[in-house]
Amino acid sequence: MRAEMATYGLILMYVIPVFFILVIGEKLYGWYWKKEPFKMMDMISSLSSGFSNAVKDSLGLVVVILSYGYMVDHWAIMRLESSLAMYIVAFIVIDFYGYWTHRIAHTLNIFWNKHAIHHSSEEFNLACALRQSISVFVNLFTFLLLPAALFGVPAKVVAIVAPIQLFMQFWYHTTYIGKMGFLEKILVTPSHHRVHHAINPVYLDKNHSQIFIIWDKLFGTFQEELPDVPPVYGITRPVKTWNPIKINFLHLWLLIKDAWRAENWMDKLTIWFKPLGWRPADVAAKYPVEKIEDPYHFQKYETPASNTFITWICVQGLVTLAMMYHLFANLATIPAPWVFIYGGYIMLSIYAYTELMDRNPNAVWWDALKAVVAVGLMYVSGSWFGAGQSVSIIMAVYLLISMAVTYYFSHYDKGDVFETLKIS
Repeated sequence: MRAEMATYGLILMYVIPVFFILVIGEKLYGWYWKKEPFKMMDMISSLSSGFSNAVKDSLGLVVVILSYGYMVDHWAIMRLESSLAMYIVAFIVIDFYGYWTHRIAHTLNIFWNKHAIHHSSEEFNLACALRQSISVFVNLFTFLLLPAALFGVPAKVVAIVAPIQLFMQFWYHTTYIGKMGFLEKILVTPSHHRVHHAINPVYLDKNHSQIFIIWDKLFGTFQEELPDVPPVYGITRPVKTWNPIKINFLHLWLLIKDAWRAENWMDKLTIWFKPLGWRPADVAAKYPVEKIEDPYHFQKYETPASNTFITWICVQGLVTLAMMYHLFANLATIPAPWVFIYGGYIMLSIYAYTELMDRNPNAVWWDALKAVVAVGLMYVSGSWFGAGQSVSIIMAVYLLISMAVTYYFSHYDKGDVFETLKIS
């Protein structure tokens, strides 16, 4: 397990800079050439979600109920020789698996929680592609890889192809690429995926495919982007927060509260497996939640953010990125449980500065908690996770500055200026 964690962490160390450059490049293109606002807060929230997902995945925090290796060992009816054909079979089966897990997440209440984060941005850009879940701790759908197992495709091949298939889903999260001619009939394109992220009634819960659009056409979930219906992005129950940790569990928390408040015991039990969005009638009447009924007239989430404030949030994000890289580079050497403690601390850091992005008055206390925990960890272990005395000193100085600046923005500069980085 530690070897797999280290390998995945190494892959992420190379992939993350590429994604980061592409995200910034797209934003600069939109700002300079398309004259669109450079919406930093949304982008930082998306990147922070990507950080949290990368940390969670690199630590292997998922329990597999039915392992793919078991299916290959016990159910294979033939064994494909190592060849290009084996990798093609693996890719097609993984894409088939991806279509159904994706569609199920859009179908049943209990599974939407793991996917809501990806749709939570009210923008559609490369950054929102990085909004991936940290709320999945159990994988129930390995059985959908059965076709590959029957062909005897080795687990190591699936382990190689799966991240490739995942990373290939990044590029089509953009509004700057129009329809792509013949490719529209075969592959998922930006036009197809704009439909998937839209909350317009005609577009809801369509185009679940990940690489090959053929799955939607085969199973009746395809919708073309219409020239007279511009997509509006987000989710119909807006999250109204920049905090990706909160977003990951908002739907689950709503389900728990609804199940507790429901008077009918059958509703308490069946709410989890009802269609997405269903709520008990008595609970919905007594405890209404905001829902976007008209996608063309609603206020997108925004918080006061001067250029000075945004600069400080960027600093916080860069420090978090540096910690994440240190974790990935040392996944094989930092002993358990310290490697998981480090991952948890990074999550705490993300929570703290995104609470400040929300202008939450409690942000200063989260930052103080971050500092206390860090000092405690350095006191117990003698250094910052083996990084040496100089890094520990730098970390201590950063924590002091962070508390002071967070206190300043929480009490003296709460701001009434919204994002100002625009071009006319």
